[in-house]
Amino acid sequence: MAVFTEFLAGIDHETHRDRMAEVFNWITEKYPNLETELKWNQPMFTDHGTFIIGFSVSKKHLAVAPENIAIKHIEEDIQKANYDYTKEIIRIPWNREIDYTFFEKMIDFNMWDKANCTTFWRK
Repeated sequence: MAVFTEFLAGIDHETHRDRMAEVFNWITEKYPNLETELKWNQPMFTDHGTFIIGFSVSKKHLAVAPENIAIKHIEEDIQKANYDYTKEIIRIPWNREIDYTFFEKMIDFNMWDKANCTTFWRK
């Protein structure tokens, strides 16, 4: 997770920085085989060279980007959680608790669906 150190240091709000570190730590502990990468100044996790999940931050939320098909896969969960989302990102307000089963569903789906993927992004 050392690759994310500079990214985390760039988050001014201490509580937001701690929350992102918590998310990154949870993912690296739950999925130790995922690789950590920083591309386009965005922290992301990959598996065998293919994108699994990425993140960005703003003043109001952390944004989760698992690719559109993964969002469609968990769309009902997103709606039940009352998160704002588009076809590419899910916005989780900083003041909301994180339900890690939500991340688990996205990551597990992407790892399963992209098991034989040979490209970074889906085609």
